Amino acid sequence: MKDNKKIQIWLITGALLIFAMVVIGGITRLTHSGLSISNYKLIKGTIPPIGEQQWNDAFELYKQYPEYKKINNHFTLQDFKDIYFWEWLHRFIGRIIGLVFFIPFIYFLITKQLSKPTFKKSILLLLLGGFQGALGWYMVKSGLIHKPDVSHYRLAAHLTTAFITFAYTFWVLLDLIFPTRKQVNIPLRNFIRIALVVLIIQIIYGAFVAGLDAGFIHNYWPLMSDNQLIHETVFIEQTPTYKNFFEGKSGVQFVHRTLAYLVVASIIAIHFKTKKITITLTIDEVNSHKLKKIMTLIDTYKGSKPLSFIVSDSLEKIKLNLPSRTHKVNISNELLSTLQNDGFSFRLN
Repeated sequence: MKDNKKIQIWLITGALLIFAMVVIGGITRLTHSGLSISNYKLIKGTIPPIGEQQWNDAFELYKQYPEYKKINNHFTLQDFKDIYFWEWLHRFIGRIIGLVFFIPFIYFLITKQLSKPTFKKSILLLLLGGFQGALGWYMVKSGLIHKPDVSHYRLAAHLTTAFITFAYTFWVLLDLIFPTRKQVNIPLRNFIRIALVVLIIQIIYGAFVAGLDAGFIHNYWPLMSDNQLIHETVFIEQTPTYKNFFEGKSGVQFVHRTLAYLVVASIIAIHFKTKKITITLTIDEVNSHKLKKIMTLIDTYKGSKPLSFIVSDSLEKIKLNLPSRTHKVNISNELLSTLQNDGFSFRLN
């Protein structure tokens, strides 16, 4: 059987590992551990240094780079081990994710358990995973040259790709759980897409704030320092002015603060826009058999969300034989599946 339960478990496992990877990546950033491993060895780097000699060799390699020379020249070997652990764990989970995605993919491919659409999506997932790993090393390299800080642009690319990979994995999973396409509410879909763009930009600016250490200034809310809505430093740290919103600490923090309100407002708006379900009936379906089914559903799934009806191919007003044309139901996956199985055309709006 193609696209079976095992494939769903595979995707869930991958999504959870990516989530863990993002969390540990955040810890790596907060503990300033990201530049502790100054090389990349795909196979040999899987196992951390063993024994005093290997640890000393790794520490001597670290001493050759800007972070030790300019910031951590007071470090002992134990201090180095502490930061090494988080970067090693971050990379180790990355390797595990690669194996978890690749090995089962080959098995499902050989045993012909992947449908053609799922095969294509899985290939894209593998490419995203490989690209994510390459971006991680590309980011680390930016902190090994002159400044002991990674490029906040590369950090943003690394983080955003991780979120996109997680979201795409989850989306492929949902496609398998709910394989039947439903009628699309175009205005609602477009609004959600706009909200998604806002969210992605917010993630990018979150990485900018982290990469520039911009979270250490203006530690007040809801206003910035000096009780100002827009602090004067937002516009004067960089020249020309527009660079303040990409490379200035105050500027990127201001954008990040502002986008947070837009993200929350978008989520609230989506909640209210999806509070209603509308069933579309044709003239031929306005009969006692269909209406009896509808009344049974209303009684079974009573709740707080409006359910209404429209007749799609009638130029005249048609009075349905119902106590009211608007009812309250609990909009759940079970209700939607029942409507689908009973042959009703409906949309969430």
